[in-house]
Amino acid sequence: MSILGAISIPFNPYIVDFGPFLLSWHGFLTFVSVATAVILTVRWGRREGMDGDAILSVSVWCIIGGIIGARLLHVIDFWAVYAADPLRILMVWTGGIAIYGAILGGFVGGACYILMRNSNWFLTLWGRYFRFAGEPDLAPLPQIGRLADVAAPALLIAMAIGRIGDVINGEHWAKFTDLPWGVVYTHELSPGALRAASHPAVAYELLFDLVILAVIWPLRNRLRPHGMLFVLYGALYSIGRFFLSFLRVEQNTYFGGALNEAQIVALIIIAIAIPLLVYKAQLVNRGRREGSQA
Repeated sequence: MSILGAISIPFNPYIVDFGPFLLSWHGFLTFVSVATAVILTVRWGRREGMDGDAILSVSVWCIIGGIIGARLLHVIDFWAVYAADPLRILMVWTGGIAIYGAILGGFVGGACYILMRNSNWFLTLWGRYFRFAGEPDLAPLPQIGRLADVAAPALLIAMAIGRIGDVINGEHWAKFTDLPWGVVYTHELSPGALRAASHPAVAYELLFDLVILAVIWPLRNRLRPHGMLFVLYGALYSIGRFFLSFLRVEQNTYFGGALNEAQIVALIIIAIAIPLLVYKAQLVNRGRREGSQA
C-alpha cells in the first residue's frame, strides 16, 4: 500500500480557484457530460424521426428532475447532517449529489413533462392564464419509452465523462490495494491526498459504463417494446454498481454496515428491471416496421 509502484495523480482538483469562485474538474466535466447527453439524444432522436425542439424541451425537465433527484438522495443519505441545518439542503453549489438520483430524477422529470404537456388539464390552464404568451397547442412529443431508449447510450457516455472528473479530483475514496494500478493523489488540495494506494473504483465504473455501452448499442433497434433498452441499461449498471461499491469507502452504511445507499438503490432497480426484461423484452428483426415494434 505504499506509493512505490502506484499510479500518481498530481492534478489540482480545481481548474479555477479565485477567491470565492471555485471550478472543479468534477463540476466542469459534469456540465460537459450533461451537454453531451442532450446533444447526442437530440441527434439520435432526429434520426428516429423525433422532433429535435421537443426533445430539447423534455431535456430541460430531465435536467431539473435530475438535479432535484441527485440532491434528494444525497440528503437522505446524510439526513443527520441536514436535519441540523435544513437550509443547507438548498445549497447545491456546495456539493453533494448522488448519480442514482440524477438518473431516476431525470427520467421522472422528463416523463412527467411528456405526460402533462399535451394533457387537457395543461392546455386548459394555459388557455385560461397564459394565452398572452400564445395559443395553446399540442407539442410533437415523443413516446416516453422510445425517447428513453435513445437516451440510454447517451447517458452511458455522459456518465463515463463525469467519472473522469471523479478520477482527477480524488473525492470518492476507495479501499487500499497493492495492485500495480492502485492510485495515489499527490496534490495537496486533493481530497485523496496523503492516502495510501487505493483502488481506482471510479475508473472501474468508467470502464464498466463503456462495456455496457458496447453491450446495448447493437440492441438499440432490436429490443422491444420501447423502453426495454433503458430498462436493460438500468439493470446492467445496477449490477455493476452493486459489486463495485464494495470497493468504495462510504461514510454511511446500512444493515449493520453491509450495504451503502447506492447498493440499496441498485438492488431495488434490479428487482424491478429483471422481471420486466424477462416478461416483456423481445428481440425483433431490424426490418420490421416501427409501428409493429411498439
